Amino acid sequence: MDKVSIIAVLGFIIFLLFLFFAGFLLTVKTNKKLSNILLACFLTVTALDISVFFYSVLVTPNLTLEMLRIKLSAFKDPLLFLYVLSVIYSNFKLRKIHVLHGLFWVVSIIILFPNFFLADNAVKESFFANYDTKWEVKFLDLIGYFVSLGYFLATLYYVLRYRKLILENYTNSDVLKNYKWLKQLLILITIGHILTLIKGYARDTIGNDEITQTLRIVVLLFGVFFIFWLFLKALNSPKLFRGVDVHLSTSKEIQKEVEEDDSKIQDLKSYMEKEEPYLNPDLTIRKLAEHMKMPMRELSVLINQKLNQHFFDFINEYRIEKAKNILSDATKSKVTVLEILYEVGFNSKSSFNTAFKKHTGKTPTQYRKSIC
Repeated sequence: MDKVSIIAVLGFIIFLLFLFFAGFLLTVKTNKKLSNILLACFLTVTALDISVFFYSVLVTPNLTLEMLRIKLSAFKDPLLFLYVLSVIYSNFKLRKIHVLHGLFWVVSIIILFPNFFLADNAVKESFFANYDTKWEVKFLDLIGYFVSLGYFLATLYYVLRYRKLILENYTNSDVLKNYKWLKQLLILITIGHILTLIKGYARDTIGNDEITQTLRIVVLLFGVFFIFWLFLKALNSPKLFRGVDVHLSTSKEIQKEVEEDDSKIQDLKSYMEKEEPYLNPDLTIRKLAEHMKMPMRELSVLINQKLNQHFFDFINEYRIEKAKNILSDATKSKVTVLEILYEVGFNSKSSFNTAFKKHTGKTPTQYRKSIC
């Protein structure tokens, strides 16, 4: 089988798999329906973009539809951006202003309309034959690169901010799974973009068909890996995703609004020692603030700025100290590590071991043996 046939077969397989997974996302029952719809749309647009690798081998492309297919690929960036926002924020909703994310596509069509969509077939064929030399195409490609970069930077900013919000407001390590998922997704998509850019650079500058075909196969094989990775994620983490409140702010964003008071720090520590709210595995900074009858914004600054700790680490520190006391108690030597982790507020063995080793340098089992 020659490389052209391999490319066509791989392209067709990826096209079907992307559409199949998009269909799965649209039909599966979930509380995060909007997230699934946005991801399904992203995969569908990507599948249409990939279809160029095989359908031109089977049929003669309709030039108008081909131009629309090329321009539709511009929706991948805003769809991914909106998807990330929908995962991050539990109360995210699409609003009228989000229509602006299709602005670049509209501008592209308007610019090409008089020179392509109103032209006859001969002019269209000439346009495609000299596609890369047209000023309209060069201009739109240049703007498109900046638009894509802007979306990537914006998406990266929100994902990093999401991690900070989680650490400053939650103690349940399950919430971090969303961040890890988004981080992995962005890494893989970035790798895919880089491979595509390398392929495009080789095609436009080197001009060697053999090298270009090989790079296309590499890109498509990565696409196969990506879609199977999505399938595995869906199987292993069916309850993804849990978002944070869209109105939450980081402690630095609200620091100037709160007056710091050392006496309140002491009140916080006394409350933690006496009431032991950290034993609740689903404790959040909002719940703690309600128990202490303190404004959440003030509590956030006290912990994250005055104590210079994330809420996540602040609570885990108390949990680990409680666990250390149990592990050190000779009368509780029969109590298992699993029983201890649930007793002190953790909900998984991996998160308990990670936190324990971070604070003590040892695993719970090693710590218990060291004091015997």
